[in-house]
Amino acid sequence: MQLIREEFNRVWQWEERHRRLVARLVLVVIATVVIDVAGWLLMYQLERGVAGSDIHTLYEAWFFTTTQLLTVSSQMQNPVTNAGRALDVALELWAVVVVAGSAGAFASFFRTSDRNHPEG
Repeated sequence: MQLIREEFNRVWQWEERHRRLVARLVLVVIATVVIDVAGWLLMYQLERGVAGSDIHTLYEAWFFTTTQLLTVSSQMQNPVTNAGRALDVALELWAVVVVAGSAGAFASFFRTSDRNHPEG
């Protein structure tokens, strides 16, 4: 019972490293939402009305941009304009950097946690 109480106390104590992790993750989420909205509107402007493009409405631009950020793929075809393709690559790079950076932040958090609490 004592062990369970200690674990719950550790979970509910917010140290500076907890605040830093949460602040980093909140910053990443906010920046990604801003990138998503900017990419969505820009992709709409670049691809709408272009022959061969799958993006004709704001919804389609939002769907394409958001799926690129979340999965680095889409059921829609790639953009047909050079600027749309460049934007697509930028969105994919952002997604990879965010995933890698977030994984690094978590790894650093747990690595610090292991050093502070050698028993686990």
